[in-house]
Amino acid sequence: MIAFTAAEIADITDGRLQADPGIVPESVTTDSRDVTPGALYVAKNGEHADGHAFLGQALVAGATLAIVEHDVDPIDGVTVPCVVVTDAVLAMGALAAEAVRRIRVHRGAAGLDFTVIGITGSAGKTTTKDLLAGILSATGSTVAPQGSYNGEVGVPLTIFRADNDTQFLVIEMGATGIGHIRYLGEMVQPDIGVVLCVGSAHAGEFGGVQNIAVAKGELVESLSTAGTAILNRDDQQVWAMASRTGARVLAFSAENSPAADGGPTGDQRLVQALSVDTAPDGTPRFDLVFPADSETYPVASQLIGRHHVTNLLAAAAAAFAVGIPAAEIASSLSSQGPASRWRMERTERADGVTIINDAYNANPESMRAALRTLADLGRGRRTWAVLGAMLELGEDSIREHTAVGTQVVRLNISRLLVVGKAARSLYVSAVQEGSWGDECIFAETMDEAQEILARELVAGDLVLFKSSNSVGLRLLGDRIAALLPIHTENDGSAQL
Repeated sequence: MIAFTAAEIADITDGRLQADPGIVPESVTTDSRDVTPGALYVAKNGEHADGHAFLGQALVAGATLAIVEHDVDPIDGVTVPCVVVTDAVLAMGALAAEAVRRIRVHRGAAGLDFTVIGITGSAGKTTTKDLLAGILSATGSTVAPQGSYNGEVGVPLTIFRADNDTQFLVIEMGATGIGHIRYLGEMVQPDIGVVLCVGSAHAGEFGGVQNIAVAKGELVESLSTAGTAILNRDDQQVWAMASRTGARVLAFSAENSPAADGGPTGDQRLVQALSVDTAPDGTPRFDLVFPADSETYPVASQLIGRHHVTNLLAAAAAAFAVGIPAAEIASSLSSQGPASRWRMERTERADGVTIINDAYNANPESMRAALRTLADLGRGRRTWAVLGAMLELGEDSIREHTAVGTQVVRLNISRLLVVGKAARSLYVSAVQEGSWGDECIFAETMDEAQEILARELVAGDLVLFKSSNSVGLRLLGDRIAALLPIHTENDGSAQL
C-alpha cells in the first residue's frame, strides 16, 4: 500500500490525531480478525456490529493505529493510538482517493503508465473483473478486488492493496442508490469505465429500473474527455449512456450490431462476437472481432453459460482500450475459468450427480440466463432447479418470481425445488403453469431442502442452485456438492 504517516492520515481525513504522528501503517482492514502487525484498523459502525467493540482484539493482533468515530478509553491501561473522525467510511474514501492520486503522480513523473478501470452493471461485474484482471496481469502489475468488493468499503480496501508498482487498478462498482457510483468515481478517477447492463437488481432500493440506469451511468459521467467509455451496444439503456459522457466510446455487441459511427464523440467503435455458439458442456464459443482489424480471433471460453459472452466481450473491449494485442486477449479469455466462487461453479460428484452453484447473487435477468443454461446442458438428463428468493425487487417482487416459475415449466426443467417463504410465489406460479404434481416441491428451510435432495437425487441428475446471496442457497449447494455418493436407486435410503 501507499505509505501514509499518522499525521498525514489525520490531515487527509480531517481527523484529530491521538497517536505518534510518525506511525506508518503497513496495511488497512475493517475486520479485527484480519489484523496483522503494523495494520491500520478502521473501526466502522457496521450493519451487524460496531467495530469499536473490537479495538482490543485489533491491538492484540498488532494494529499500530486505528480510525475511530469517537474518543475511546484506554484498553487494559493502554492508550489506543487513533485518529478520531466524523465518519470512518468516508475517511477511508478520502484516504483511498489520495492513494490513487499519489500513485498517478509518482508513475507519471517516472514516465510509467497507470490505468484505472471501473466496471459496473446489474449483473456480471465480478466475472468481468476477473476476466479483465486475468488479461492485464500478463502485461503488468494488476490489482483487482477480492471477491465482490465493490462498495464504499470494498473499493477503498482494494485501492489500499495498490502501490507505486501497480500498472492497472481494476475497480468493481456496485450501488444501491443514485449517487453511490458518482462517489466511487470521484474517489478513483477512472480512465476507463465499463457498463455491462441495466437490469432489475435492487429495483426496490432504487425506486425503479430507470433510476438504476441513472445510477450506472454515473460511471461514464466521471470520465474525462481523455477517457474511454465501454458500453454494451445490446442493452439500449446502456447504449443511451453514450450521450452522458464526453469520453471516447467503445461499444461491444454479441448480436452483430452494425458499427455505430458518429454520435456525441465522433469516435464510436465496436468489439463484436460473431458466430456465437455453445459447446456440449455449456461453454460459449465465438469469433472475436476488433475495430480496424480484418482478422478474427476464436474464443473458446471455460465459463458455463451463453450469457457470459457479454462479460467476455466487455473484458476484451477494456483490454483492447489499454492496448493489449488482440491475439493475447483472445488467448487469455480462452484459458480462464471461474475465478470467484458460486458463479456457475460446476462440481461433478463421484456418483454422477452434477452440481452447478450459481447462488452468489440473483436477479430476474441472471435467473433467466441460468435456467436457460440448465435446460441446454440438461438434454437427456434429469434437471433440478433449486431456487430461492431474488431480493430487493420492491413492488415487482411477486411479478418477477411468478415469471421465473412460469419459465421453469416452459423450459421443461424436470424438477423444481423452491426454498424459503420469500420465494413461494415462484412455486405457486410453477404449479399453476404446469399443473405439476411431485415435480414441484416447496421447502421452508435449508435443512428441509437438504433432506429432500439427499433422498431424491439419483446418478445423472443435473442440479442448479440459484438465489440472492443473503438467502444462503450457495451454502446448501456446497453441502450437496460435498455429500458422499448416494444410492443410484431412488429408494429413499440416501442419508446425509
